[in-house]
Amino acid sequence: MSSGYSSKLNSVFSKERTLRREFRRQKQRLTNIDRAAKMHALRIAYDKENKRTITVSLNEKEHKYFIGSSGWFYWHWRNIFYPQDLPMSAWFTYYASKFKTVELNAPFYSWPTLATIKAWQQQASHCDFIYTIKVCELITHIKTFKNTKVLIRDFGLIADLLGSRMGCFLFQLPPSFYFTIARLNLILTQLDHNRRNVVEFRHPSWWNKEVYKAFQEHGTIFCSCSAPRLPNELIKTSDDIYIRFHGVKKWYDHDYRAKELEEWTKKISDSNPKHVWAYFNNDRGGNAIRNALTFYAQQK
Repeated sequence: MSSGYSSKLNSVFSKERTLRREFRRQKQRLTNIDRAAKMHALRIAYDKENKRTITVSLNEKEHKYFIGSSGWFYWHWRNIFYPQDLPMSAWFTYYASKFKTVELNAPFYSWPTLATIKAWQQQASHCDFIYTIKVCELITHIKTFKNTKVLIRDFGLIADLLGSRMGCFLFQLPPSFYFTIARLNLILTQLDHNRRNVVEFRHPSWWNKEVYKAFQEHGTIFCSCSAPRLPNELIKTSDDIYIRFHGVKKWYDHDYRAKELEEWTKKISDSNPKHVWAYFNNDRGGNAIRNALTFYAQQK
């Protein structure tokens, strides 16, 4: 087989994979609409029987630092973090023996069902553990906060069901979503301020004093980021601070040196927060696990 023919064949296969992946995404997005409608019905029924309150996390009174990774189930972590002979059914228990929190990214792509939420409860029922939930893209990327007040209330049912195991709701906006006053006001009018809300921007225009002031007034947490082409600053707009470590020069693929993490540790110390929520999203090569353990050790 000639190299030219082989190259064309690889190109065809690549396009097919891309099309299949896009088809699956579109199918999941339709499923998310259906799941959101079902959760709306559940939330209405729940609200009729229960008073909505801000739940204090299980170990929030005892701990200041909630540090972990963005997700815990990665195939390539076998034999890097998870022992080779450890069955996958035991992976969460193993993760929870090292960390007390995780940032769940899966809900961003797939609106959680009631069965999924119950599974989260069950797997953490025998340990001191907190979940942070990344909000579904239906709210942040498809609708970009337009007419999402009810959807956000519905998604918030997750916190009521998880109770003391609930940490933060993370709302991540797309890089194309740049700052305007109208968009800032839109976000703050749509959020349910009975929840612990974190907003992560991917466009640098949001790093400005108008945003910080508005977030402070509403008790909304501005997500600080270590990421390519974004300000490397710790922003505090609430009693708590929230940091996501994505990488420095390349997304999701950076092994933070101890000195790099010490710079963030110094920033945290200077800001004197009530609680620190920090998650490592640089999962490639198991860097997230190693870096999270190093970072946690620095806080002591």
